[in-house]
Amino acid sequence: MLESLVARWGYAAILAGTFLEGETVLLAGGAMAHRGLLSLPWVIACAFAASFAGDQLWFWLGRRYGPRALERRPGWAAPAERVRGWLQRFGAAFVLAFRFIYGIRVLTPVLLGASGYPASRFAPLNAAGAAVWSCAVASIGWGLGEGLTRLLGRAGKVEERVLVAVAAGAVVALFVRHRLLRRRATKSD
Repeated sequence: MLESLVARWGYAAILAGTFLEGETVLLAGGAMAHRGLLSLPWVIACAFAASFAGDQLWFWLGRRYGPRALERRPGWAAPAERVRGWLQRFGAAFVLAFRFIYGIRVLTPVLLGASGYPASRFAPLNAAGAAVWSCAVASIGWGLGEGLTRLLGRAGKVEERVLVAVAAGAVVALFVRHRLLRRRATKSD
């Protein structure tokens, strides 16, 4: 059942999840690709397309509504200052890497748009960052899938040994109990 759900909706889930934020979705997609339920290149392509499109949308929403949204949401002030500081300190490298910093992926394009960051600079940096992020996170998911497969493979062997040990222990316990009951029966005669 899980396989049919992943086969039918896996790419759509990756598109939706990575459009919003989606590291977990992309890690799971990479792991599912390792299991052969999805194609790793398609997982990466879906994640790239949705991540790029989502950040472009947030950028343009920030350009249009950002200053007013910042005024209405005082809780965004501290993250906005951090983002401004990182942008001043690291420039284009920050724009390339912001999606790797947990918790600011959606807010950063909004703030960049609101700050007047040039759209002609944001789009190619966003594309490059989305490409690196999609490949890296999907590959980590693939590796986690490999590790999980190995762990479960070993667990299956360990499980068999534990089952044999429990069965042997049960046989020994039954034998000992039977002997003790026989002794008691013999002593009471």
